Amino acid sequence: MIKKKKTEVYALGQHISMSADKARRVIDQIRGRSYEETLLILELMPYRACYPIFKLVYSAAANATYNMGSNETNLLISKAEVHEGTTRKKFKPRARGRSSPIKRPTCHLTIVMKDISLEDKDIETNSLKKNLETKNSSGGIWDKK
Repeated sequence: MIKKKKTEVYALGQHISMSADKARRVIDQIRGRSYEETLLILELMPYRACYPIFKLVYSAAANATYNMGSNETNLLISKAEVHEGTTRKKFKPRARGRSSPIKRPTCHLTIVMKDISLEDKDIETNSLKKNLETKNSSGGIWDKK
């Protein structure tokens, strides 16, 4: 049995203090891009959401180099997700003994990076495996030609 080498790594950021919609605005810009291009985009964008996303992308790349031994030039952001987290609720004292609620939304970020150099090797092994299967076929009724 051929063991398939893992080609994806991820980094999670939970309970980040910002709205999920504001984080989604930045995540949509970096999805599907290379690691180096992503860092450049995140440094130049003027949004507050860029800094925690920058730290997560950097952490996912560090996970890839440590766990898989991959080079940073071969990394690609394959999946980036934003989910709504819990909402912190506080009360602010107001005039005449009243209070008004303050809601601080949080979000959860997931960055998944793929090493494209390892993916090419998997494609080559899969094509060799298919060639062996076609050579060993019995040629019965159920074999497709």
